[in-house]
Amino acid sequence: MDEVEVVVAHSERATLRVGDVFLKVDGDRARAGVEARAMALAPVPTPEVLWHRPPVLAIAALPGRALAQLGRPSTASPAAWAAAGAAIRTLHDAPLPPWPGRSADDLAAALDVECAWLVADGVLPRDLVARNRRIAEAALRPWTPVFVHGDLQPSHVFVEGERVTGLIDWSEAARGDALFDLALLTLGHREHLGDVLAGYGSGPDLDRDVIRGWWVLRSLLTVRWLAEHGFDPAAPGCEIDVLRARL
Repeated sequence: MDEVEVVVAHSERATLRVGDVFLKVDGDRARAGVEARAMALAPVPTPEVLWHRPPVLAIAALPGRALAQLGRPSTASPAAWAAAGAAIRTLHDAPLPPWPGRSADDLAAALDVECAWLVADGVLPRDLVARNRRIAEAALRPWTPVFVHGDLQPSHVFVEGERVTGLIDWSEAARGDALFDLALLTLGHREHLGDVLAGYGSGPDLDRDVIRGWWVLRSLLTVRWLAEHGFDPAAPGCEIDVLRARL
């Protein structure tokens, strides 16, 4: 009999593993539907969808291992990181999904709320938040939307050697800024940004200052959510370390 492994569980969703099958239970039925639709549209390797009966999505396990984990050194080769960059470029060159993503105005409003909370609750010093906010504003500019994964943490990219075997967790996929995907992949692993960009290829909009802005913006926006859902944003190498490192 296969054991049931709880991969992740919090008040919004849970993922269970039974043998080679992952069962994703999402309290937001629309979000689970987006994940299934995004994997069907994406021109990159994704897990096989075995069945989808809201609120549960069953997918097959991927071969290989995660590119990295936030807060831990990556053991993947530079070539594997470059392969991830190439896969992202393939996704970004694909036709747009039919649903929208968050706008720069939406993100700016959310940033106001989260920065105020970080200071009011004493999570971070006021001057640290203010200086990071100025860095984050580089990301809040007009962009040409592309098909973004939307939650492209390195733990969501699976590789075997120098080959990408698949991208998982597509619930945040939408139209968005290409540099956000590149930034999230390298959040906490900035030493691999050059490898990722080498695989992604050249382009007029590959502004490293904007990518740094996204590192900070993502961190500022997620500290409270992580803390409220049982994660530790202050763990070594994670979001609060990212904010301190920018200074």
